[in-house]
Amino acid sequence: MTTTLSARPTRPNVPPPTPSFRQRLSRFDLKASPYFYVSPFFLLFALTGLFPLAYTAYVSVHEWDLLRGQGEFVGLSNFTELLADGMFWNSIFNTLSIFVLSAIPQLLVAIVVAYLLDQGLRAPTFWRMGVLLPFVVTPVAVALIFSSVFNEADGLANNLVNLIGIADLEWKHDKFLSHLAIAIMVNFRWTGYNALILLAAMQAVPRDLYESAALDGAGSVRRFLSITIPSIRPTLIFVIITATIGGLQIFAEPKLLDVANAGGIGGSDRQFQTTVLFMWELAFFRRNFGEASAVAWLLFLLIVGIGLINFFLSRRIATGDGARPNRRARRAAKEAAK
Repeated sequence: MTTTLSARPTRPNVPPPTPSFRQRLSRFDLKASPYFYVSPFFLLFALTGLFPLAYTAYVSVHEWDLLRGQGEFVGLSNFTELLADGMFWNSIFNTLSIFVLSAIPQLLVAIVVAYLLDQGLRAPTFWRMGVLLPFVVTPVAVALIFSSVFNEADGLANNLVNLIGIADLEWKHDKFLSHLAIAIMVNFRWTGYNALILLAAMQAVPRDLYESAALDGAGSVRRFLSITIPSIRPTLIFVIITATIGGLQIFAEPKLLDVANAGGIGGSDRQFQTTVLFMWELAFFRRNFGEASAVAWLLFLLIVGIGLINFFLSRRIATGDGARPNRRARRAAKEAAK
């Protein structure tokens, strides 16, 4: 017996309904809105970041006078001349020297100040505003005040050292002393700012860790070294890297330290001329925008290198003990109690 299957009825090919204008607008809004929301940042970044960077790269491979404008294409000769220029390496040395003299004491004092502010002082808002007040003062005002303080004839610094039997010091002519004077200016302005950043990290540390360590007999110094420092390690690395980047870009303090006598180029013998100040001299004193742009790019590459170091350190912390700060801090509390 053969059975015949009835043919299944076929539906006609009906095109899908055409979406209305409101539906199309809704779909477009769903897909495009996130890009519109973030577009102001990228537009501003392109105008104030990418375009100046690209234009500086274009200028750095040309002869470019401040008054005459663009000259002939010279390739990398501006870079090779800079790398063979002793004044460029002198500015690099001065920048690194001032950075070492400023960054290390600055970070150590900032950690101590943040720890003291974290101890429940009375009127905490007053003390926090007090340590931040030097940061609010403009760099020009700070530089002018300290330029008077370090005046070699009748400045406050020499008057103080005279009280302990030391003769007047050449704060603006001696290489090391001028670096020290600029480092003091930098520390005065940035120590409180870094202290508040570290204070925010310290306040995020669970208080029960300190209480457990104190009950087990750990002293305040041991708790600080074994609990506080390991817990704020990511923030501490961030502060170190930002202080490094800021130290490489120092300009106002050396520019105004001896502007009356040395013309603001970093001393009569360029004993405290930083890299940014050397770039300023090339651009506006020698009117050589090509070499000044090359200096800017070399400094940019140096900052990028430090940024990459920051990235790798941050990734190592995020994938290691830094991803478990509470567990690490509890282990530190147990070690502190031993």
